[in-house]
Amino acid sequence: MPLSIPRSFWKFVAASCLVTALSTHANAQDAAKSDWPAGVRALLEKLDSTTPNITLVLEQQRPREWRIVYSRPGDNRNFDLQRQQRLTLDALQNDWANLGKYRDANTKLAAPAPNENRVVFIGNSITEGWAQFFPTMFPGKPYIDRGIGGQTTPQMVVRFRQDVVALKPKAVVILAGINDIAGNTGPSTLEMIEDNLQAMTEMAKANGIRVVLSSVLPAYDFPWRPAMDPAPKVVALNAWIKNYAAKVGAVYLDYHSAMADARQGMREGLSSDGVHPTEAGYRIMAPLAEKAIAEALRR
Repeated sequence: MPLSIPRSFWKFVAASCLVTALSTHANAQDAAKSDWPAGVRALLEKLDSTTPNITLVLEQQRPREWRIVYSRPGDNRNFDLQRQQRLTLDALQNDWANLGKYRDANTKLAAPAPNENRVVFIGNSITEGWAQFFPTMFPGKPYIDRGIGGQTTPQMVVRFRQDVVALKPKAVVILAGINDIAGNTGPSTLEMIEDNLQAMTEMAKANGIRVVLSSVLPAYDFPWRPAMDPAPKVVALNAWIKNYAAKVGAVYLDYHSAMADARQGMREGLSSDGVHPTEAGYRIMAPLAEKAIAEALRR
């Protein structure tokens, strides 16, 4: 009895064979390689006309590396994810700590005025996403945002001198650790995160910069890496941060207590994905940050 195999299977096989064929010709001239994607896409589009439920596209990742990316009509999430992964991989390989992001802005930034209470906020996407609200939430304040999406504490340690110390602030607000728990740059223990927070604190204090150590915001789950159960790790890390801040004379900024629900996740309405604050979330954070900064500047 003959087997009945869906056309979508043969479509996938055809694309896979193309990957193999192209890989064996990886030593071809670059000019020839540049013609491959157009022909491959044309063939896949032809295959797609018989199976409109799925689209396969062959993407060249590197001279010797190709990948099949699939999508369904009206759903480009895999293409978007693949594009973001590519950008992230390139950044990690060429500038792991992303020193280039603020290099020009730092160069153009004037030295602080004699009585200026300059404050630098360093962190990840939570800090970076806050920058758009600085003019309305901190009007007239010389606050500088140096957040970079996706970053972990070791990356911040690498860029701390360039993005914080060199700007000569009176205080720094450090909000970091959630991406370490998520494993964005590899597995990380709480002790590793603590070591990096301590390193940044010591660098700041050695340069006469007052330190505000922020609690990690509540998170019940990670949309980009589910089932990691971050909530108890966040609570444990925050307990260490609070104790360490008291020990070294830093100010502890507790966002977590004001934003957590009964599950130790983000309260409803304060985040669109359970991790990153909405404007409503930042409006809770702003007065807490102002109070902590004022306390640090009095010390």
